[in-house]
Amino acid sequence: MKEINSIYIIDDDHITVFGIKKMLKTIVSCNDIEAFENGRLALDSLRERIQTGVPAPEVIFLDINMPIMDGWEFLEEFVTLDLKDKIIINVITSSIDPSDYQKWNDFRLKCWHYLNFKNKPIYRIEVTDLNRINITSLP
Repeated sequence: MKEINSIYIIDDDHITVFGIKKMLKTIVSCNDIEAFENGRLALDSLRERIQTGVPAPEVIFLDINMPIMDGWEFLEEFVTLDLKDKIIINVITSSIDPSDYQKWNDFRLKCWHYLNFKNKPIYRIEVTDLNRINITSLP
């Protein structure tokens, strides 16, 4: 079982958050899994971790469509943070709009972190979602 220090789930859909947590339990050992209903709350938490010396999460599951601050707005600010380690970000969406895939690809090319793209609903989480880039996911 893969060991991870910290995981963030940024999604306003409580069913998706529940499902991700349940799937993670089968493939990862992690005592620090935090969920946020929007990108603003997650960014605030990340900034606090940076200021207090607490390591940033190793993996983030990020929904695109959320109130207050959506996934794209989160990524715009996230790429400006002073983080020492690469973070695996799984962008998750139910959108079928090709422009969302293009936005993901644009962020992937300008960001030194690892960005995966996963379509909702998420049927399973693979160990590869926690340690390398996947171009797309299929049910």
